[in-house]
Amino acid sequence: MRDLNPVAPSPKASRSAILGWLLFDWACQPFFTLVTTFVFAPYFASALAPDPVTGQSLWGYATAAAGLVLAVLSPVLGSIADATGPKKPWIASCGLVLFIASFGLWYAAPGRPSGIAVALVGFAFGTVAVEVAAVFNNAMIPHLVPPERYGRLSGTGWAMGYLGGLVSLVIVLGFLAADPVSMKTVFGLDPLFGLDPASREGDRITGPFSALWFLVFVLPLFLFTPDVPRSGMRLKEAARKGLEQVRSTVADARRHESVGRFLVANMIYQDALVALFAFGGIYGAGVFGWQAIELGIFGILLTITGTLGALVGGRLDDRIGAKPVILGAILILAVVCLGVLSLGRDHVLFTIPTAPPAPDDGLYGSAPEKLFVGLGLVIGAVAGPLQASSRSLLARLVPAHEAGRYFGLLALSGKVTSFLAPLAVAVATAVFHTQAAGPAVLILFLVAGFWLLSGVKRV
Repeated sequence: MRDLNPVAPSPKASRSAILGWLLFDWACQPFFTLVTTFVFAPYFASALAPDPVTGQSLWGYATAAAGLVLAVLSPVLGSIADATGPKKPWIASCGLVLFIASFGLWYAAPGRPSGIAVALVGFAFGTVAVEVAAVFNNAMIPHLVPPERYGRLSGTGWAMGYLGGLVSLVIVLGFLAADPVSMKTVFGLDPLFGLDPASREGDRITGPFSALWFLVFVLPLFLFTPDVPRSGMRLKEAARKGLEQVRSTVADARRHESVGRFLVANMIYQDALVALFAFGGIYGAGVFGWQAIELGIFGILLTITGTLGALVGGRLDDRIGAKPVILGAILILAVVCLGVLSLGRDHVLFTIPTAPPAPDDGLYGSAPEKLFVGLGLVIGAVAGPLQASSRSLLARLVPAHEAGRYFGLLALSGKVTSFLAPLAVAVATAVFHTQAAGPAVLILFLVAGFWLLSGVKRV
């Protein structure tokens, strides 16, 4: 078995180059924060779909479809990018798709016959584009910093992403998206640009807003961050070599126990994490009847804990290793899912009844809502370290000049069954006619991922 991580010169990029790379996460995050989780997805389930249960199922099917496409594209394109060298052209191509798909969400209006289809297609295409772009951005890590700083760079990147999501969420909820009842934003203002709360234009503007945000903040990556040198290989030849490398990469991973077992574990726990974020806002809207203000403040609080968690997690990664950080995060997420499962509109811990909120109780007035918010903050705190340590662990295990194909394989392992957890949630929700079926399914995925990763020897 050959060594997967031969000794290579330690790179040292300039501060502007590092900042450009970090801003990629900042540029992408509004799509995840505004569209996937806290604003557009709950709008889809509560106002566009016939009912919240149907909305959660349809959103799950769209997430599953995007996962299937990613499973095919990520490792192949990563290998092709390795063969040709530069990563920026691929990021630019994916960015164009992301821009168009996100902008199209504006046309998913209530009452429009094609509204549901437009929302699901735009979301699915945008998800594929942003995730594939992340493969190429991740593959640049070994060319920017030495291995002993992978954890800090990766964690800081996730923190930048969370911070970008926080800023974008405050802007949207404070100035653009208004409650359809009060007709005011979270800051008590009339929406800017005359956005109509009745037709949910403030929710739909998250698509174009995310597109423009990405266009502006991805520019420093192209201006200041050095790309991988060009190999001189033509695209057709690179495509053929890329397909061959996918096969050899899978074979290498199977022979290398630590890489292979990690990738299988990553496949399972990332699947659960994707579903957890995809349905978090939908769950709050459907179970507790949250509207834009409740969901928005919940998202702001969760994003703050996510930023702090990513920063702390990156430093823990460099100090104690990636594996303990990942295992701890998975265990905490499983406990959180159990806690969410125990909640209902009028009870906590499965059977303990609670009083309904009084009119003067303010936001999150009932005990179940308060507990749900607390559990959500924990999710935010551990999700960043889980994802950041996953990519830093792989960066330590593989050679820098082949990082693209291995990060493509990481994306494959994170996406090859990424349709499975959302699909399981969608089917379970439809079969049992309850949104509580979602967290029950995700607990099983997290437990399986924990068991597999615990057997990884090399960290």
